Order: sequence, then C-alpha cells, then structure tokens
Amino acid sequence: MSDLSSRKSQLAAFDRLLTIMDELREQCPWDRKQTLESLRHLTIEETFELSDAILENNLEEIKKELGDILLHIVFYAKIGAEKEAFDIGSVIDSLCEKLIRRHPHIYGDTEAKDEETVKQNWEKIKLKEKGNVSVLGGVPKSLPALIKAMRIQEKARGVGFDWEEKHQVWEKVEEEMKEFKEEFNASHESEINKEKATGEFGDLLFSLINYARFIDINPEEALERTNLKFIKRFQYLENAARAAGRNIEDMTLAEMDVYWEEAKKISES
Repeated sequence: MSDLSSRKSQLAAFDRLLTIMDELREQCPWDRKQTLESLRHLTIEETFELSDAILENNLEEIKKELGDILLHIVFYAKIGAEKEAFDIGSVIDSLCEKLIRRHPHIYGDTEAKDEETVKQNWEKIKLKEKGNVSVLGGVPKSLPALIKAMRIQEKARGVGFDWEEKHQVWEKVEEEMKEFKEEFNASHESEINKEKATGEFGDLLFSLINYARFIDINPEEALERTNLKFIKRFQYLENAARAAGRNIEDMTLAEMDVYWEEAKKISES
C-alpha cells in the first residue's frame, strides 16, 4: 500500500494542515484578518472552480481544488474554535453521527435494497432532524434557480409526491409548451403579455427539469456542457475570422455561419 492510501499518512497530512492553519492564523496578517463572512464568497468561488475541474475531467485540478475547499473548512473550524463555538473535531464528530443516523440500513435494522429507498429514508430522517414544517424547508434560498428546481423535485419525490411514469412527465412538458406558445406565438406579430409569458416559460422549464430528472439526466450538467460547447465553437469562429484578416463585428450572419459549421464538424469528428 502506498503512502497516499495509508490511513497513517492521511492522518499525518491532516495533522500537518491543522498545524499550518494555526501558524497562519497567528502570524499572517491576511489570514489573521479573515472572518466567517469574509471567507464566504471565496468558498463559493472555490466550489465553482472545483465544478469546472470536474466537468473538464482534470484529475490534477480536482485534487488542487479539493485542497482549497479543505483549507476553507479548516479555516472556518479554526475561527469557530476561537469563538468557542466549535472546532474541527466537533465538526467531524457531528458529521459522523449524522451519517450513522441517516444510514439506518447500514447502522440499524432498516432495509433498503435500492438507491431510491436510501434517498427517501435520507429525506424523511432529515425532515425529522431539522424539525421543518415543510418538506421543502431545507432547500437553500440562495441556490441558483435551476439547481433549486432539481432539489425541490427530489425532496417532493422523497415523500412520494411524484409522477409514476415518464410518459406522464413528457405529457406535462407538452402541455406547458402549448400554454407557453399561447402566450408567445412566434408566428404572430402582436405584442405579448410578458408577465404571463414569463410565468408560462418558467412552468415549461420546471417541467423539462422534471423530465430530465426522471430519465436520470442532470439538467445543470447538461446545460453547462452545452454552454462549454457553444463557447468552444464561438471561439473557433473568432479565431478563424481573425486568421482570415476579418473583423467579426463587420461580418454578416451568413459569413459567420460558415465558420460556425466548420466548428461543429470539428467538434463532432
């Protein structure tokens, strides 16, 4: 077994990190100045950087970004210890206790033969623990809307509120598409009711997210892959135009589309 996989070396590395955190907090002007609030936006940024590395399947970058997030966890725990509220030990112990409570099929006498049952048990136990009046009470308010829609649907499913068959979900998508089209028909020149059209478009998106979830597609990941694909193709367009001595702002849509089609062929080959 290599040093990287041995429990002894892992514990030693963690102990080294805690020692360095103590030293930085005491001796570094920047680290000494940080608060829970000042670290918050940096933590969010690090989380998105980890997400980028995962999407790119860059294992070396994933390792680095995990290290950055671990640093933040240790940093928060250090500040918590200074406030005499919690430390890294109590954070870890609390996590271990929660994992044991929420896996009664491993540490208790509950049966769970499939993933869906495990998820339903998790949500039910979580609801009791938090004492939420609503099943949806645990969904963070500041989540991006697309991810929030996913979590709302997952939590509702956790207590049995969900469609039974995927064709029912697709029928709902078609229904919402019809209602949206009635509010915004592209073939009509009449002014639309933007408020109603916005509401219907939201319903359509929600139903599409629901269908994606039903067929085991992560809509956030799917949309981000499309974002990255568009960026790559558009940057090819920009570079190709520049290489031809053209200014993209002065090109017609038809001229730009030539390079766009080239980019599509390259990405699909």
